[in-house]
Amino acid sequence: MATNYKRVRSTNDLELTDRLVAINRVTKVTKGGRAFSFAAIVVVGDGKGVVGWGLGKASEVTAAIAKGVESAKKNLIKVPLVHGTLPHEQESAFGGAQVFMKPASHGTGLTAGGAMRAVLESVGVTDVLAKSKGSSNPHNLVKATIQALGEMRDAYAVSQQRGISLDKVFNG
Repeated sequence: MATNYKRVRSTNDLELTDRLVAINRVTKVTKGGRAFSFAAIVVVGDGKGVVGWGLGKASEVTAAIAKGVESAKKNLIKVPLVHGTLPHEQESAFGGAQVFMKPASHGTGLTAGGAMRAVLESVGVTDVLAKSKGSSNPHNLVKATIQALGEMRDAYAVSQQRGISLDKVFNG
């Protein structure tokens, strides 16, 4: 996990929308028969640079989704966006899933599939070129995508880290 994640502490002033990424039925075989439960992975975001993910497990689908949403609201991060796209290229991996994201010009659209698309739509990215390599497991894809987004830095963060004022760079 990266240490420079921009955690969002309060969700009171955010209008978060949730998106179900995947639901998995789990069967436990017992002496009395089969016991079914469900695991739901959910992504929440405000469409303006805040995103989080959560996993909920319950004996009913709706309860699992509700638990996933509550878990996701506790794991929110802030992602820097530049005119609807990403500030720079980024690669990341989690487990067997590897993701690659590249900024795209306005009008390109969201070129990503499956779990990556759900995360990028929730965060508010409108133009990006993205590719997932390796595992297509939605759990690992969501985690790798959010890890990559958490490692993103905009020009102001880089200049602050280097001790350079952007006013001096742009204004001479």
